[in-house]
Amino acid sequence: MNRLLLNKIILLLSITSAVIGIGFLFWILITLAYKGIDSIHVTTFTNDLVNGGIRNLLVGQFTMALLATLIAVPLGMMAGIYLREYSGGGKLARVLRNLNDVMMSAPSIVIGVFVYAFMVAPFNTYNGWAGSAALAIMMIPIIVSTTDNMLSLVPQELREAGIALGGSKHKIIIQIVLRSAKIGITTGVLLSFARIIGETAPLLFTSANNQFFTMDMNEQFPSLTVSIYNLATYPDEQSRELAWAASFILTVIVLAINLLGRYATRSKKGK
Repeated sequence: MNRLLLNKIILLLSITSAVIGIGFLFWILITLAYKGIDSIHVTTFTNDLVNGGIRNLLVGQFTMALLATLIAVPLGMMAGIYLREYSGGGKLARVLRNLNDVMMSAPSIVIGVFVYAFMVAPFNTYNGWAGSAALAIMMIPIIVSTTDNMLSLVPQELREAGIALGGSKHKIIIQIVLRSAKIGITTGVLLSFARIIGETAPLLFTSANNQFFTMDMNEQFPSLTVSIYNLATYPDEQSRELAWAASFILTVIVLAINLLGRYATRSKKGK
């Protein structure tokens, strides 16, 4: 009887906590949509920050995120393949997995300070390369973990079938194992991209911001997230309205990427 009562109490507390959490989430989203949509104009997308728009910020944010993806995806996948296919599950693999888990939970601002020490301070200037490097460092552990986990779900029988057909180990991995896990790995890449596209802290110490349109990665680089942080602190109403508009647009982008990742996962399960 006591266990049934305790179960009902825990269930009630869980439901209450879920309702409160979802309520706050909807409150934030509704407020963001109400103030963001009202602040969006055509010039928001056609003008640069210096003229009251976010065109250069969107281009700069996606440029750094895409460059970080080009760095992180091959490195993360190769590390994940090593852990699952070549390490043999030994002590070194366990240590590397634990270190990878630590990196996944590392505060983004710490990563920003680390990159600042190596890629900003020696050159006495913020730059886009440092911003991309910081985002890539955040992205790599997620891709390593995703690749490792997805490869573990591929049946061992497929590998054995490849060996029976005379395939070499690397060909079996590329042509059989990776193909079987490609949707799961792609989902992990999308979700990791969704995470870094909304990061602010590491960019404060690395790329900083630029009010003008530029593609020169050797100087301060435009950043949507850093600009939102800066605009929200300005006293004039126009800057705060632009911050609301940029926040809403960024939320929509992140939500769309996350939904795309979830849809890819569900499509695989449906097959």
